[in-house]
Amino acid sequence: MNRPVQPPASAYFIEAEKEPVEARTLALIVDNEPGVLARVIGLFSGRGYNIESLTVSETEHEKHLSRITVVTRGTRHIIEQIKSQLDRIVPVHRVVDLTRQAGDDGETGPIERELAIVKVAGEGDQRMEALRLADVFRAKVVDSSIDHFVFELTGRPSKLDKFIAIMKPLGLVEVCRTGVAALTRGADPM
Repeated sequence: MNRPVQPPASAYFIEAEKEPVEARTLALIVDNEPGVLARVIGLFSGRGYNIESLTVSETEHEKHLSRITVVTRGTRHIIEQIKSQLDRIVPVHRVVDLTRQAGDDGETGPIERELAIVKVAGEGDQRMEALRLADVFRAKVVDSSIDHFVFELTGRPSKLDKFIAIMKPLGLVEVCRTGVAALTRGADPM
Protein backbone atom coordinates (compact mmCIF):
# COMPACT_ATOMS: atom_id res chain seq x y z
CA MET A 1 0.00 0.00 0.00
CA ASN A 2 1.54 3.26 -1.12
CA ARG A 3 0.89 6.32 0.94
CA PRO A 4 1.23 9.78 -0.54
CA VAL A 5 4.42 11.46 0.53
CA GLN A 6 3.84 14.43 2.83
CA PRO A 7 6.21 17.37 2.50
CA PRO A 8 8.30 17.96 5.61
CA ALA A 9 6.93 20.43 8.12
CA SER A 10 8.43 23.85 7.62
CA ALA A 11 7.97 27.18 9.31
CA TYR A 12 7.25 28.70 5.89
CA PHE A 13 3.99 26.78 5.63
CA ILE A 14 2.74 27.67 9.08
CA GLU A 15 0.20 30.43 8.77
CA ALA A 16 0.71 33.11 11.36
CA GLU A 17 -2.14 33.62 13.81
CA LYS A 18 -4.04 36.75 13.01
CA GLU A 19 -4.64 39.03 15.96
CA PRO A 20 -7.97 40.81 16.06
CA VAL A 21 -8.05 44.50 15.28
CA GLU A 22 -9.78 46.49 17.99
CA ALA A 23 -10.46 50.11 18.89
CA ARG A 24 -8.32 51.44 21.72
CA THR A 25 -8.53 54.69 23.68
CA LEU A 26 -5.14 56.16 24.60
CA ALA A 27 -4.64 59.10 26.96
CA LEU A 28 -1.47 61.17 26.88
CA ILE A 29 -0.29 63.83 29.30
CA VAL A 30 1.94 66.27 27.40
CA ASP A 31 3.57 69.66 27.82
CA ASN A 32 1.25 72.41 26.61
CA GLU A 33 3.62 74.02 24.12
CA PRO A 34 3.61 74.73 20.39
CA GLY A 35 4.31 71.75 18.14
CA VAL A 36 3.50 68.93 20.58
CA LEU A 37 0.23 67.99 18.91
CA ALA A 38 1.93 68.08 15.49
CA ARG A 39 4.60 65.67 16.75
CA VAL A 40 2.01 63.24 18.14
CA ILE A 41 -0.08 63.38 14.96
CA GLY A 42 3.08 63.06 12.87
CA LEU A 43 3.92 59.80 14.62
CA PHE A 44 0.54 58.35 13.61
CA SER A 45 0.57 59.58 10.03
CA GLY A 46 4.24 58.79 9.45
CA ARG A 47 3.68 55.14 10.30
CA GLY A 48 0.31 54.78 8.61
CA TYR A 49 -1.78 54.51 11.79
CA ASN A 50 -5.28 55.94 11.64
CA ILE A 51 -6.81 58.24 14.25
CA GLU A 52 -10.55 57.73 14.66
CA SER A 53 -11.02 60.43 17.29
CA LEU A 54 -8.79 63.10 18.78
CA THR A 55 -9.44 65.56 21.60
CA VAL A 56 -6.96 67.94 23.18
CA SER A 57 -7.26 70.41 26.04
CA GLU A 58 -5.13 71.99 28.71
CA THR A 59 -5.87 70.25 32.01
CA GLU A 60 -3.35 71.73 34.44
CA HIS A 61 -2.79 75.42 33.74
CA GLU A 62 -0.17 75.94 36.47
CA LYS A 63 1.98 73.04 35.21
CA HIS A 64 1.31 73.81 31.51
CA LEU A 65 0.07 70.28 30.86
CA SER A 66 -2.49 69.13 28.33
CA ARG A 67 -4.33 65.86 27.85
CA ILE A 68 -4.65 64.26 24.43
CA THR A 69 -7.22 61.49 24.04
CA VAL A 70 -6.79 59.40 20.89
CA VAL A 71 -9.01 56.59 19.65
CA THR A 72 -7.22 54.35 17.16
CA ARG A 73 -7.51 50.81 15.82
CA GLY A 74 -4.92 48.08 15.66
CA THR A 75 -3.81 44.68 16.84
CA ARG A 76 -2.40 44.34 20.35
CA HIS A 77 1.09 44.41 18.87
CA ILE A 78 0.44 47.60 16.86
CA ILE A 79 -1.08 49.35 19.91
CA GLU A 80 1.97 48.43 22.00
CA GLN A 81 4.19 49.85 19.23
CA ILE A 82 2.19 53.09 19.17
CA LYS A 83 2.40 53.44 22.97
CA SER A 84 6.12 52.77 22.99
CA GLN A 85 6.78 55.29 20.21
CA LEU A 86 4.60 57.93 21.89
CA ASP A 87 6.50 57.41 25.17
CA ARG A 88 9.74 58.35 23.39
CA ILE A 89 8.50 61.77 22.28
CA VAL A 90 10.16 64.24 24.67
CA PRO A 91 7.17 66.43 25.67
CA VAL A 92 5.03 63.33 26.40
CA HIS A 93 4.96 62.61 30.15
CA ARG A 94 2.63 59.62 30.27
CA VAL A 95 0.78 57.29 27.88
CA VAL A 96 -2.05 55.10 29.18
CA ASP A 97 -4.26 52.63 27.31
CA LEU A 98 -7.59 53.41 28.96
CA THR A 99 -9.32 50.53 27.20
CA ARG A 100 -7.66 47.98 29.46
CA GLN A 101 -8.19 49.79 32.76
CA ALA A 102 -10.64 48.34 35.30
CA GLY A 103 -12.41 50.42 37.91
CA ASP A 104 -13.16 49.79 41.58
CA ASP A 105 -16.65 48.63 40.63
CA GLY A 106 -15.29 45.82 38.45
CA GLU A 107 -16.33 47.56 35.24
CA THR A 108 -13.76 47.46 32.47
CA GLY A 109 -12.95 50.11 29.95
CA PRO A 110 -12.93 53.84 30.31
CA ILE A 111 -15.83 56.19 30.84
CA GLU A 112 -16.18 57.65 27.35
CA ARG A 113 -18.38 60.54 26.29
CA GLU A 114 -18.73 62.51 23.10
CA LEU A 115 -20.84 65.51 22.15
CA ALA A 116 -22.71 65.75 18.84
CA ILE A 117 -24.67 68.61 17.38
CA VAL A 118 -27.13 67.28 14.79
CA LYS A 119 -29.24 69.32 12.36
CA VAL A 120 -32.45 67.71 11.07
CA ALA A 121 -34.83 69.33 8.59
CA GLY A 122 -38.35 68.08 8.12
CA GLU A 123 -42.04 68.80 8.23
CA GLY A 124 -45.19 67.11 9.44
CA ASP A 125 -44.90 63.53 10.63
CA GLN A 126 -41.13 63.39 10.10
CA ARG A 127 -40.72 66.45 12.31
CA MET A 128 -42.81 64.89 15.07
CA GLU A 129 -40.94 61.57 14.80
CA ALA A 130 -37.57 63.38 15.01
CA LEU A 131 -38.72 65.13 18.21
CA ARG A 132 -40.03 61.88 19.70
CA LEU A 133 -36.78 60.02 18.99
CA ALA A 134 -34.70 62.91 20.29
CA ASP A 135 -36.62 62.63 23.55
CA VAL A 136 -35.91 58.88 23.72
CA PHE A 137 -32.17 59.55 23.25
CA ARG A 138 -32.28 62.49 25.70
CA ALA A 139 -31.13 64.89 23.01
CA LYS A 140 -31.73 68.53 23.79
CA VAL A 141 -33.17 70.94 21.22
CA VAL A 142 -30.76 73.91 21.04
CA ASP A 143 -32.22 75.60 17.95
CA SER A 144 -35.42 75.25 15.97
CA SER A 145 -37.48 76.88 13.27
CA ILE A 146 -40.50 75.90 11.20
CA ASP A 147 -38.38 73.61 9.01
CA HIS A 148 -35.48 72.36 11.16
CA PHE A 149 -34.14 71.33 14.58
CA VAL A 150 -30.62 71.34 15.97
CA PHE A 151 -30.14 68.70 18.65
CA GLU A 152 -27.35 68.44 21.22
CA LEU A 153 -26.57 64.91 22.35
CA THR A 154 -23.94 63.59 24.75
CA GLY A 155 -23.06 59.96 25.36
CA ARG A 156 -20.97 57.02 24.30
CA PRO A 157 -19.90 57.13 20.65
CA SER A 158 -22.12 54.11 19.89
CA LYS A 159 -25.18 56.01 21.19
CA LEU A 160 -24.37 58.96 18.93
CA ASP A 161 -23.89 56.61 15.97
CA LYS A 162 -27.36 55.12 16.57
CA PHE A 163 -29.03 58.53 16.90
CA ILE A 164 -27.43 59.77 13.68
CA ALA A 165 -28.44 56.60 11.81
CA ILE A 166 -32.05 56.97 12.99
CA MET A 167 -32.15 60.64 11.95
CA LYS A 168 -30.91 59.99 8.37
CA PRO A 169 -34.31 58.99 6.92
CA LEU A 170 -36.00 61.80 8.91
CA GLY A 171 -34.04 64.58 7.21
CA LEU A 172 -30.51 64.63 8.63
CA VAL A 173 -28.73 67.67 7.21
CA GLU A 174 -25.46 68.05 9.12
CA VAL A 175 -23.48 66.54 12.01
CA CYS A 176 -20.65 67.93 14.11
CA ARG A 177 -18.91 65.71 16.70
CA THR A 178 -16.32 66.62 19.31
CA GLY A 179 -14.40 63.37 19.55
CA VAL A 180 -14.09 61.11 22.58
CA ALA A 181 -13.24 62.40 26.04
CA ALA A 182 -12.37 59.54 28.41
CA LEU A 183 -11.31 58.85 31.99
CA THR A 184 -10.34 55.70 33.82
CA ARG A 185 -12.86 54.22 36.24
CA GLY A 186 -12.27 54.23 39.97
CA ALA A 187 -10.59 56.66 42.36
CA ASP A 188 -7.03 56.44 41.03
CA PRO A 189 -5.79 58.97 38.48
CA MET A 190 -4.57 57.93 35.09
